[in-house]
Amino acid sequence: MVVFSARRWMFLCWIMFSMMNASTLAQPAPPNNGLAKTPPMGWNSWNHFGCNIDENIIKEMADAMVATGMKDAGYEYINIDDCWMDTVRDAQGRLQADPKRFPHGIKWLADYVHSKGLKLGIYSSAGTKTCAGYPASLDHEEIDARTFASWGVDYLKYDNCYNQGRPLFQRYQAMQQALAHCGRPIVFSICEWGLENPWEWAPQLGNLWRTTGDIRDSWESVMSILDQQVGLEKYAGPGHWNDPDMLEVGNGGMTNTEYQAHFSLWCILAAPLIAGNDLRNMSPETKEILTNRDMIAVDQDPLGKQGYKLQDEGNEEIWVKEMSDGSRVVLFLNRGEHTAFMTTSAEKIGLPRANSYTLRNLWTHKESKTASLIRGFVPSHGVLVFRVWPANG
Repeated sequence: MVVFSARRWMFLCWIMFSMMNASTLAQPAPPNNGLAKTPPMGWNSWNHFGCNIDENIIKEMADAMVATGMKDAGYEYINIDDCWMDTVRDAQGRLQADPKRFPHGIKWLADYVHSKGLKLGIYSSAGTKTCAGYPASLDHEEIDARTFASWGVDYLKYDNCYNQGRPLFQRYQAMQQALAHCGRPIVFSICEWGLENPWEWAPQLGNLWRTTGDIRDSWESVMSILDQQVGLEKYAGPGHWNDPDMLEVGNGGMTNTEYQAHFSLWCILAAPLIAGNDLRNMSPETKEILTNRDMIAVDQDPLGKQGYKLQDEGNEEIWVKEMSDGSRVVLFLNRGEHTAFMTTSAEKIGLPRANSYTLRNLWTHKESKTASLIRGFVPSHGVLVFRVWPANG
């Protein structure tokens, strides 16, 4: 018979408790769903329409995404946000569309969107109600995921309202598990508003996660959100992305210079590019910003590296993104009220030494050569963006 001392018993009990605690807290990463290898691109109804949506608006947005060339530029999701639901579930306990605003139902709408070569997204919340007060998915995850799959949904934005104070990870994990077994690949967009450092736990569950509260159509909002992205680059990569919220380009609250900066920064951040304007009535300037293929290529680069802030001198910032072909994208941001002259070098942005470098201005689409210096005048509330690589010969 082995006799243990009190101290040894305490030690063994501590080991057993630690093992039990670790097994309880450890959350194994689910199998990769294979989706969102590059940041999702599409459109969402909320920023422009709020709750004032119906099936005709969604249809017309799908039509406009094709007609304006946005589909050809890479946009593919037509996402319905809050307020699409009826106020009650059906007799089988399933969510159902508002019969007045969506008389043909969501499956019919999904079929229409798919016929355009696009994909349909939908919205719910990890709570008892959506943020607008409609039925949501807490404790209904399995039936709702199966319902979405049966309708042909391709993307779920999952909000955080009316959550009853229940543990956050468990609520989002329940929907992740339901989606994993619903029989259809569905991108999972976690909208927790960045409250509990989702970049630390959401990569186990979702394809993208909100890092902040809601964006507003103002320069101040865009800059505030940008500041909150600093240091998050290590958490992003193919299949899992930091989400600084949707685009406001074209909604009227900023100048075209500010919208160009907003779009450029989201591309440098490898952020989802989810437009939020009325695609049926875009100005030429708005369309040019949203369909700039040089900038979209930065966002959609398969290496999946999120850009980082290289330099910060008050109102003047330099951001850099590494690209899969070895080039770098450098963005000069002028947050001040007057034009600024800004400069850096090829070496500072991480390129190897070379006799010369090619600079491609990603907004004028013109190329030039430099021995090393990268510089230029940057307008107030604007950006200057170059893609840079060693020149041949």
